[in-house]
Amino acid sequence: MFGCLHQGMKLENVVSMDAPSSVAWSVTIDIERWPQWTPTVKSVRRLDDGPFGCGSAALIKQPGLPEAKWVVTALVPGEQFTWESRILGMRMIATHELSTKDTGTQSVLRIELSGIVARLLWPVISSLARQSLERENASLKARCESLATL
Repeated sequence: MFGCLHQGMKLENVVSMDAPSSVAWSVTIDIERWPQWTPTVKSVRRLDDGPFGCGSAALIKQPGLPEAKWVVTALVPGEQFTWESRILGMRMIATHELSTKDTGTQSVLRIELSGIVARLLWPVISSLARQSLERENASLKARCESLATL
């Protein structure tokens, strides 16, 4: 299953993978290794020590965007985390959600954009964001399925 949902200034991408949710969760929260498996992230630098959780922050560089500070605002261990950033006059809220399905795990990536820049540039931003969500989720699927077969 693979698809995108568009509601206003929100985008969502869903993918199913043949990997246990425990593997998907460990890959998802190991944010410093994201540049190793997804082309949507060039670099990640954690700004705090200890376990990844509420309040954790990181500087993330993505292709075509300035480096941005992302801060975790909600986390349900093993299931999902949400973090927020402000960049170029926009507020971005991104959620990474995992759920166990009969054949493995479903990953849902969501992004919500707000602010005047987001509204004015939505036609361009939404296309780029949709592509980024698709690439990131496809890369997550490939990474998790490769680790699940080891």
